[in-house]
Amino acid sequence: MAASVQPPASLARRDLERLVMLALEEARAERATQAEVGVSVDTGLSVSVRLGEVETLEYQRDRGLGVTVYIDRRKGSASTADLGVEAVRETVRKACSIASFTAADACAGLADAELMARDVPDLSLSHPWEITPEAAIEIARACEAAALAVDERVRNSEGASLSTHRGTRVYGNSHGFIGGFESTGHSLSCAVVASEGEEMQRDYWYTTARDWRELENTEAVGRTSAERTAARLGSRKLSTRRAPVLFAPEIARGFFGHFLAAVHGGSQYRKSSFLLGAAGQQVFPTFLQILERPHIPKAVASSAFDNEGVATRDRDLVSDGVLQGYILSAYSARKLGLMTTGNAGGTHNLIVPHGSEDQAALLRRMGTGLLVTELMGQGVNVVTGDYSRGASGFWVEEGAIQYPVHEITIAGNLRDMMLNVVAIGSDVDLRGGVRTGSVLIGEMTIAGD
Repeated sequence: MAASVQPPASLARRDLERLVMLALEEARAERATQAEVGVSVDTGLSVSVRLGEVETLEYQRDRGLGVTVYIDRRKGSASTADLGVEAVRETVRKACSIASFTAADACAGLADAELMARDVPDLSLSHPWEITPEAAIEIARACEAAALAVDERVRNSEGASLSTHRGTRVYGNSHGFIGGFESTGHSLSCAVVASEGEEMQRDYWYTTARDWRELENTEAVGRTSAERTAARLGSRKLSTRRAPVLFAPEIARGFFGHFLAAVHGGSQYRKSSFLLGAAGQQVFPTFLQILERPHIPKAVASSAFDNEGVATRDRDLVSDGVLQGYILSAYSARKLGLMTTGNAGGTHNLIVPHGSEDQAALLRRMGTGLLVTELMGQGVNVVTGDYSRGASGFWVEEGAIQYPVHEITIAGNLRDMMLNVVAIGSDVDLRGGVRTGSVLIGEMTIAGD
């Protein structure tokens, strides 16, 4: 098989820019008032092994073009996986035809022209990994082998996986804006099973990066997955109680994700948020900040412009615990009588600044309580803020882990939980679009036996 999993990026990008311009010209010819076009090509390689044997070896090549037109505030959208010239033209015609059947919406349309990105910085998002399938398989095998060598109780495996992909994306609209970029993503993961007597536990670990050279060490990923799994053996249940709860960083990211869903423009104008109209209100303790920094080189969620071509910018979403505004696209902003925040498609690198205490220090501060390392279920109501999810982790006494726990439920209300955040740990997880350390919450209900 070929060593490289993607074509030259520069040629692909020029071709995609030409397709975008072709589609916009066709939209003008069809008398569209406004139009926007997005086109992408993605290639990738993924392998997985289990107990040393190859389970999957996949090569992906995906492509697609989407067109949205506005004819007197009536919207029509169409898409195609065929990037041939005639297919692109037909897709535009279909979008215009659809628009003729839709109702006019005063809030529909492109973001304002003056908000388009002018200068597009190089954010170092593309670092191709020219790895052969054979080499990828060996890395996955080495990761799994390292896990199985950690503890004799780790006897089985759900496998180790390596994936690498590269994408090229171009967006343009009838304001004259056209912009594109190449990006890459690479990951390595391992999940194993430990057993002792009749008890079985599983856990995992993973690493991900834009630049494959910045992935965590192969053997370290395997060892961490095994250590996390073995630590869960001997799990107990708890009696129902109220106690402080410490979310591990990978869990804390989801906690902040619920907050983001509540302040998203769609939730606000649909009036389906427990933080309805909360801009300007105290929603976190005064020590807590949430910062959006879209231009961090190599970061997972970096982007110079959003899905509507609007320039992204640094922003303090929460300052001294006070919500400064919402997460808005052009449409949701118009529905609320506001201006887009450059968040069509989501946020770009949210950072929760932390103190000097690592997770061990936060355990000591907590004293007695629950360290949560896994959550199950979808028991979160963004309309009311009610929160109830299955959990597992470790019971802590006198600032030290005593034993693993499982089959419990943690419950509360998100608004109360947010105001009751006690501290943010320095053990920041950089693997997602929200960068946070462990989060200590003063008290929650822990339901068990």
